[in-house]
Amino acid sequence: MKLPDFPWDALAPYGDKAKAHPSGFIDLSQGTPVDPTPDFIQKAFQAASNSPSYPVTAGTPELRESISNWAINNLSASGEFGVLPLIGSKELVAWLPTILESTHVLYPEIAYPTYLVGSMIAKTKATKVDFDAVNWPEADLAWVNSPSNPTGRVNSDKELINAIEWARSGNGNRVVVADECYLEFGNGITPKSILSLTGGNNKNILAIHSLSKRSSMAGYRAAMMIGDKELIAKILEVRKHAGMMVPLPVQRAMVAALADNAHVATQRDTYNARKAKVRSAIEKHGFKVDHSEAGLYLWATRNEPDWDSVAWFADQGILVTPGHFYGEQGANHVRIAMTATDAQIDELVRRIG
Repeated sequence: MKLPDFPWDALAPYGDKAKAHPSGFIDLSQGTPVDPTPDFIQKAFQAASNSPSYPVTAGTPELRESISNWAINNLSASGEFGVLPLIGSKELVAWLPTILESTHVLYPEIAYPTYLVGSMIAKTKATKVDFDAVNWPEADLAWVNSPSNPTGRVNSDKELINAIEWARSGNGNRVVVADECYLEFGNGITPKSILSLTGGNNKNILAIHSLSKRSSMAGYRAAMMIGDKELIAKILEVRKHAGMMVPLPVQRAMVAALADNAHVATQRDTYNARKAKVRSAIEKHGFKVDHSEAGLYLWATRNEPDWDSVAWFADQGILVTPGHFYGEQGANHVRIAMTATDAQIDELVRRIG
């Protein structure tokens, strides 16, 4: 198996150029959170640091209850559903086709690269598709990503309902997995979870959520799966054999994080304020922002090859990501992450605005 070259390695020369800027380097490429993990989450982690025993693969009863209540209150999930803590959402994306023994994976035509990589690890067929499931071919696993990484686009209710109907119209083996890691970061819009539209029938539907961005916990590798109870039970059986257990201190920290929405609202406001500043600055240089109505990225274009835009930013000491990393249709865009400090964002505005 030959996996594609890690795309960010190709950015290294532009990173070197940007780092040479006399006013300092501003990295808006990979989207690694820089804002501190809230103190109350750190304290929950620290309080559980005496953890000599193996953690429970399925999650502690307290964590399972926390995830279930959070899904009901924040995702409008209903009916019967299962939950499962995960070691990060990227890890799940990469290994789910293997765990489910998928034979054909569908993924968005502009998308997070790991959807394709996961199908390659599983040595299965992979097909790019648009948002409307009415046009999807026969397959046994389909990824939905709303809000989208990289574009920030939010799927409409109709698009999500069509995906649900696609899962139900097959012979029972079609699974739709909604990657909803940016769901709580709307900007003038409130994105919906696919679980809010199932009418309580969650068969063959899964939703994936991560605490990396919403709670600044990327280093904790804390995520969760919610949806089809029988399907999650099947995944759990594989996990029991394969490990992938979420450490107990992380589980305790997840319980604390899921019990509080105030810190998420604060983080959302922080990212949206940064987006407004950066958007205003780059539009003065001919960039147009497409979508970006949710999430923590700006999807911007100047109707030129993405490497030309990357080079322009690098000249200003700023590193952004070329859009073709996410698919051929992104070749005239760049993704600009808001994962820099407020001081760095203000410096960007001063430098180019």
